[in-house]
Amino acid sequence: MRKVIVSINVTLDGFMAESNGALDWHFPLWDNEMAKSAYQQLSRTDTILLGRVTYQAMAAYYPVAGRNKVCTPNIDTALANMMNNYPKVVFSRTLQTLAWRNARLAQAGIAEEIAQLRRLPGKHLMIFGSGSLIAHFMQLDLIDEYLIWVHPVILGKGNPLFKGIDYKLNLNLLKTKRFESGVVLLDYEVLHHHKAFV
Repeated sequence: MRKVIVSINVTLDGFMAESNGALDWHFPLWDNEMAKSAYQQLSRTDTILLGRVTYQAMAAYYPVAGRNKVCTPNIDTALANMMNNYPKVVFSRTLQTLAWRNARLAQAGIAEEIAQLRRLPGKHLMIFGSGSLIAHFMQLDLIDEYLIWVHPVILGKGNPLFKGIDYKLNLNLLKTKRFESGVVLLDYEVLHHHKAFV
């Protein structure tokens, strides 16, 4: 069955964004080595799941990503092509139309939409960023794997990744990868059968 995989950048103290939503702390560390890993992650999937805020940021960036190169042109182009060409499902109560190629609004509630997507043939489903969306998926126990990019930064305050969880969540570490930038990628699978609501 298709998995739901989260790929998210966090600080060492567990925040995925500053209190105002700023992400400036992780852009300086992004390099060619990390871009290659992101490409490998994305290759395991064929559908991208996004919340409104992340959708709007990515829709403004990726269609012109070739002009905004951070890494080598080949990696930037490959990632941009995947992001632009993959089907994208956007969960939003306020957006009425989407301009980014191959993007559509979710037609049902989160649980129903994911159940339908899991039944379709294909690779896995990937959530990029989208903190509010991740929180909803956590509450519904819909996440199968976490790819957590831990940055050597401490914010002290901000928007935590794990918030509002009212049950025990057991994880199994699949692998780790350390980058020259000091970022460490942690790959955890979720053990759903240990879920126990309080």
